[in-house]
Amino acid sequence: MATDLTAPRTAARPDVASIQRRTLRLLFTTQIIGGIGVTIGISVGALLAARIAGTAVAGVAQSAGVVGAALLAVPVTRIMARHGRRPGLVLAYAVGAVGGLLVVLAAATRWVPLIFVGMLLFGGGTAANLQARYTAVDLAEPARRGRQLSLIVWATTIGAVAAPNFAALADRVTTGWGLPPLAGPFAFSAAAFVLAAVVLLGLLRPDPLLTARRLAAAKATAADATAAEASATAAAGEASAAGGGATPAPAPVEARVPRGAGMRVAWSVVRGQPAARLGIAAVAVGHLVMVAVMAMTPVRLGESHADADVLRLVGIVLSLHIAGMYAFSPVVGWLTDRLGRRAVILGGVGMLLAACAVAGTAGHHTPRLSVGLVLLGLGWSGTMVAGSTLLSESVSAGVRPSVQGLSDLIMGLAGAGAAVASGFVMQFAGYPVLTLLAAVAAAPLVALALRPVPTGAPDEEG
Repeated sequence: MATDLTAPRTAARPDVASIQRRTLRLLFTTQIIGGIGVTIGISVGALLAARIAGTAVAGVAQSAGVVGAALLAVPVTRIMARHGRRPGLVLAYAVGAVGGLLVVLAAATRWVPLIFVGMLLFGGGTAANLQARYTAVDLAEPARRGRQLSLIVWATTIGAVAAPNFAALADRVTTGWGLPPLAGPFAFSAAAFVLAAVVLLGLLRPDPLLTARRLAAAKATAADATAAEASATAAAGEASAAGGGATPAPAPVEARVPRGAGMRVAWSVVRGQPAARLGIAAVAVGHLVMVAVMAMTPVRLGESHADADVLRLVGIVLSLHIAGMYAFSPVVGWLTDRLGRRAVILGGVGMLLAACAVAGTAGHHTPRLSVGLVLLGLGWSGTMVAGSTLLSESVSAGVRPSVQGLSDLIMGLAGAGAAVASGFVMQFAGYPVLTLLAAVAAAPLVALALRPVPTGAPDEEG
């Protein structure tokens, strides 16, 4: 009997490992496809908006995509909480595809409100890319969560680097089809989102989140059964010693995994879990600092270089910055598993503070400014990977999608607010003051990360 009982448990682990490997390969592929879809549109979004609505509102149109990604995280994660990762990711990519097509229609009709609606929905592609990193850790072993999450983040690098090179080709091809200039990249973005959605719909089976929930429920049931058996044995012994009496029935096994948790429940869970608060704070603060400094760096370069050189320099500096964000994420993930989540968060904050110091004191020295932007990307990577890993393992599987959606909502709104505020600070106080304020915003995260917090996995602790 002992052999029969233990054999299924032994066989289940290789099966889970196989599901996880398949999930990672699939997410890596769709992350590249989705990353191309997001970046190819964003690379020309401001130019298209400027031609349709004027330069003054081009930045607002770009911000609409950021806000859209943040707001779409709420319904997407609600669907994930009820039905699993697959339908949520598919919906996000589908909404992004609709947004891309609306932008194409706006370019053809030159109807200004439509481009804002399209860019808002276009944020669905970004929302899907962000949620993919959480999908990667649903079935990950605790010692490998950071590395496997960072692998999916790193996959974005391929799309981010390749997509701008496709923009000109897409524009040339679709111009021959009769589409207006700069609309073609959004048509290709919509096609990329549809492809990613179809691949996930057909191949993301079994669903990793639902599988993780079943494993957690089975473990909880087994633990309850063991406890009930021990309690019944003890009660029977006491009854026998007392000369008889009814043995109390064991308490029914309750569901350990609440379903359909919304933002209110997610916020309640985060408030009661210090590790989850630290994870969300790390992701949001890192993103806020990165966006605030990065958004105004092209303007800073324009202050000291001729128009003929600005675009070339902006391309070089921002490419180095993107490399800092994504290219080293596997190393950051390895350090997250090796050194711990809080240690890497602290390291990320240190990088952000160093980036603000270097960029803010660079003056018009472009190489030094480039170093600051690389450090800024590395700091973002540290807070994003370690913060996301800590958040995912700090809450139970039942509320995990909602809490992750809350994190992406806060992160997106923080980034959008930073982008808007940075323009005013740049205009009235200058780039050095902007970097100083960004450093001040990052400093409280150090105190929060230094506070000891429990990091046990709720699913395992029950």
